[in-house]
Amino acid sequence: MDGYPPGSLDHNVPFIVAAGLNKETNELPPNAELKGQTILLQSELPPLESKEAEVLEQYFKEVDAQGKSWSGVTREEGHRFRIKTLGRSFILPPRRAQLPDNIEPLDVAPILHSPFSPLSPVSALYPDGLIDAQWIKKHQELVPSIYLCFYSLTSEPTATTLHDNHIKSDINNLRSALAKSGFKTRLAIVLLGDSNAAPVSLTDGISERLENIRRGTALDPKSVFYIPPQESPDDLKEVINSVLGVLYTTAVEYYRDQGRHARKKRSRGIAPQPTVPPTTGTSQTLSLPDWNFRYDFKSAIFAEFRQETDAALRSFEQAYEVLLGQDVLDIIPSWSPRWNEARLLSDVIAIRLLRCHLWMGQSTLAVRRWQSHRDRIGDFVDRRGRGTNNYGWQAWEARWAAVMANLVENVGVPSLAPATMALFLEPEKAVLGERLPPWELLHHTGYWYRLAARHIALRRQLAFEIPDEDRSAPDSTSASPAAHKAYTYDTYMCPEPYQEYPLNGNGVNHSQLIIDCLRKAGAQFQARKQTRILAEISLECAREMVKLERWDDAVDVLRPVWDDMSFRSGRWVDISQELCWLMRRAASGTGQADLVVAADWELMHNKFHRQPQWHYDIRSSLDGLNTTPAPSISLSDNSTGSFISASFVFQNKEGKAGDLCRAQLSLTSHTFLDAAPLPLDSLQVEFNGSLRPIILKNVSDNDEQAPKLGVTISPVTLREDILDDSESDESQSMLKGEADLTIKPGQTRVFEMRIPLREPGEVTASSVVLCHRNEKFCLDYQLNIRDRDPVVGWYIQGSAKPRHLRTQAHVFQVQPRPPKMEIKLAEPLGQFYANEPIELQVELVNAEEESASVKLDVHLFGQEVPELRVQAGDHEGSTESAPEESKISGLDLGSIENGTSFKVAVHLGPAPAPTTLDLHLRASYRLASDSATPIMQMLTLQLNIVNAFEANYDLVPRLHPDPWPSLFDYEGLLDAQNTEGSGVARGFAQKWCLICHYASFAQEDLRVLGLELKVLSCIGGGSCRVIQNPVVTEEGVLVEPKNMQEAQFDLVAQKLSLDDRHPVTLDLAFVIQWQRKGNSSERVNTTTMPVGKYLVLGTEPRVLASVYYRSGEDPGLVQLDMTIENPSNHFLTFGLTMEPSEEFAFSGSKQTTLNLLPQSRRTATYRLLPFTGGTYVRPGLTVRDKYFQKVLRIIPTEMMKIDKDGLLVWVPGSEGEAITAKADDEGGDEDGDEDEDED
Repeated sequence: MDGYPPGSLDHNVPFIVAAGLNKETNELPPNAELKGQTILLQSELPPLESKEAEVLEQYFKEVDAQGKSWSGVTREEGHRFRIKTLGRSFILPPRRAQLPDNIEPLDVAPILHSPFSPLSPVSALYPDGLIDAQWIKKHQELVPSIYLCFYSLTSEPTATTLHDNHIKSDINNLRSALAKSGFKTRLAIVLLGDSNAAPVSLTDGISERLENIRRGTALDPKSVFYIPPQESPDDLKEVINSVLGVLYTTAVEYYRDQGRHARKKRSRGIAPQPTVPPTTGTSQTLSLPDWNFRYDFKSAIFAEFRQETDAALRSFEQAYEVLLGQDVLDIIPSWSPRWNEARLLSDVIAIRLLRCHLWMGQSTLAVRRWQSHRDRIGDFVDRRGRGTNNYGWQAWEARWAAVMANLVENVGVPSLAPATMALFLEPEKAVLGERLPPWELLHHTGYWYRLAARHIALRRQLAFEIPDEDRSAPDSTSASPAAHKAYTYDTYMCPEPYQEYPLNGNGVNHSQLIIDCLRKAGAQFQARKQTRILAEISLECAREMVKLERWDDAVDVLRPVWDDMSFRSGRWVDISQELCWLMRRAASGTGQADLVVAADWELMHNKFHRQPQWHYDIRSSLDGLNTTPAPSISLSDNSTGSFISASFVFQNKEGKAGDLCRAQLSLTSHTFLDAAPLPLDSLQVEFNGSLRPIILKNVSDNDEQAPKLGVTISPVTLREDILDDSESDESQSMLKGEADLTIKPGQTRVFEMRIPLREPGEVTASSVVLCHRNEKFCLDYQLNIRDRDPVVGWYIQGSAKPRHLRTQAHVFQVQPRPPKMEIKLAEPLGQFYANEPIELQVELVNAEEESASVKLDVHLFGQEVPELRVQAGDHEGSTESAPEESKISGLDLGSIENGTSFKVAVHLGPAPAPTTLDLHLRASYRLASDSATPIMQMLTLQLNIVNAFEANYDLVPRLHPDPWPSLFDYEGLLDAQNTEGSGVARGFAQKWCLICHYASFAQEDLRVLGLELKVLSCIGGGSCRVIQNPVVTEEGVLVEPKNMQEAQFDLVAQKLSLDDRHPVTLDLAFVIQWQRKGNSSERVNTTTMPVGKYLVLGTEPRVLASVYYRSGEDPGLVQLDMTIENPSNHFLTFGLTMEPSEEFAFSGSKQTTLNLLPQSRRTATYRLLPFTGGTYVRPGLTVRDKYFQKVLRIIPTEMMKIDKDGLLVWVPGSEGEAITAKADDEGGDEDGDEDEDED
């Protein structure tokens, strides 16, 4: 939009002048006739020089920058202004223009008009101009809607009255000057509080001063604002923003009055008369339709000032129809300068209409308006102007397409942003039901820029058709040729023919204009991933750059398209050919030899059109370029096309390692018949898999009379070169051969070979690398063999066409050679146990007919892999334990003669837990007669490791014999405090017994050599120790499979402090030391089994029952003690009741009460005289908590048990009978809970 007059297309928003914030002054546009007629608004007070003034000036600049935006004003924004910040003076243009000095005195007093009106002789529009951008700039930059003055309000008591009077006088002077100017500009003032004084409020006399100033100046209350000192610049900006919000309503009313005045003058229906009738040139003045157009245009502009888009749209449409009607543009002669001015006005109105439609979200209507204006202007130009078949019309078409792109960018359509990936907008609801062609939808800006580029190309084409006589500058002596040119060519917003395309010198750079548009379009298409059209644009852009000989830019533009190969894969031959020629020219200009050779290599293909003046010899590609030293170029068919095609096929589908397989490599030249032959220095066939590369060297065969066309089959003998590498586990080999590698045009060269197979696996021919060498460059071109390539069959002598083979003929399966070496265990696998080392004896037996060189790989897999050690004669390999896998590779076993064996010892460390391990032993060997072929043999073993023992555990309470410490023992407590922190346990203690029942899950007898209980942790402020372990003899205990054994461990748990009330958590482990029965070694295996966690030393009371048997005088008498423990800090009372029984007699309290102090225990004793022996008796004893009225469970100890009915006490039989019971009769409390009855 640069070609349109400045200010004609600006977004019109209310204009405000902020005076008194700096020392700047405004200047009117230079016009000698108006210099003495301007109106000066000047204040006697100095401008403000405070920090607040600097903040306001900077903020107004930000508001002014936002006011220049073309985006629509939203409701959330509230207001938008153009603000000019000045000092204390402002110059207004004259309201009425005076008569020029060269005008003779008139008989009647003239009626003066505005200097911007076509009625004034000083106006550029006088006498028949419609309207121009000067009138818009008058309201947007010269005449403000509000003149906002800033004053400081002093706080000094002695100067307030004088200072206020100065402010009133200054405001009255400004009001008087505005009234004399004739403009309706509103006056508003902002009074800033004194920032150096203490903050004051409106109740401290400020309101009276403000009211005094307002009354003294007769200002409206909405035009006087007071801003007290603010704490921060952000607060000041927020306050002034609210002031602008109030002033926005006043400014809108100002422009509403202006629009009302324009509509009022239109309704009069009278064409005003000029100040002075025109006497020179044409005597025509504006007609009534012309004035109606002016008034409609003014109404639309004022509506846009008010941000009333609907009203502006209606007024613009009305003005547009009047302008293009038969009474305005139709009657203007096309040779008159007013014709182009009217066209310019139509463009301005159309652009403003498009902008209004975009603001309102009417994208389809905007596109229709764009097309309608183009069609109507084209019709006018055809009927009244110079026609549309000239460069001027195409220049306007390009400008009009760029206008739409600029509008979309400046207005900012969010739905068309690149992030949305939208190509166009859906039609709005107003036209949703219509069948719309795609060109009536609003596309992104790339579409419009590309359209502009096409019209610029047409403009250049028509410009090149200008005759030579019109391309020379006009001679001032001959007027007729100049008149002829002026009538023939449309020069609206474009240069004259002699400037467009001059005979001498540079004219318009059409290529650069096209490049600018295409680059902008390409950026939009690239952002939306439209790769195909982006490639087309890049090609067009490069075409113009080549014309300008901008070689580097052309290469940069073409390189992505060149590497993408979209045109080649789509088989767009013509476009691919043009791409190659452009790339070749650009690469030659930049001296990039690789791109030149790549383009020539592709252009050699006969699918392209032949160029008669170009050599078809790849050896001459770099003629004319400086290639010292000779470059080395590597190309691939992934980035450039090729005139040589390659295929590689295997005759059979599979074979065995050690055998030979037949294969054919065919190379076909697809170039022109008169092209030069292609001599290759060598070629290399690459494979994926176990087959090594094949290298063919060129050997000229002068005796061979090969035909120029057709198929030539050449047998090739391959020799295998083995590279011995002592550091590598496997030998490296290369297959090499020799053949004539010169390929003639249209010829197919077939190389048939027998390939030795060495390693098993799938083999796929992946690529063929052609190597060409000459004096100027070295070229390596890689032809990839893909699965999607067409299948080439097997060529035979005498046939021009190959026989059809299977699909995937370039894939070959190499089966492994059957191994005759055996890997086995010297002894069968047994059962392996955790915590026991494992040793395996492996034997390798060579059943081959000759000696073999063997290497051994050992892999061990599992969840937790123990350490691994392999012993093979004098060689040894080892690895540490690993999480999942350990590996020993390349253990050299040396040479094993045929018929002999070799033993290997595999040692595994102890596994900490039951697991499953997979052991893989792979022997890789090579025979002495065929050292290039590896042979594999593998032995896979699964080692199941289980636990040798399983156990269950019971923690039962026992009565600790030592007394508890007393809280009322002063001396004992004092000693406990003195030793606190030393680690010595001073709290109460409890005795427990851990009963372990363990059994062997082995398949053989095991010898237990030791039993141990470990306290892993004691958490909670206590200590625990094991005071008694079971005794095991030196010979150990022989444990048979599935045979249950028992072991008892006594524990003592004690609190560290009496003040600690938290329970203690014990973590225990059961340790068994054992050996196999027949093991002669001294190594002892240790198995540690976690017992679990137990809670002891709780704070709940418990009742322990203990029994004692007497001998001597009263052998049948049994003593039963009931010990009640109170580990809490509360005083507790318990009731004991003993019920009579028919099984025994007893002595003791039948019913009693025991009071227990905190941290204490008491014992009640009963003597029982059983009536029978060798059995259990059930005492009817009940212990009840008298506060909670709950019965406490009695916990049995040794020689007792408990069932659902209560406590059972063992009564021995005769005196000599051992007073022991079976294992299941001792301490029947298995869960170890202290007080289950407190639930």
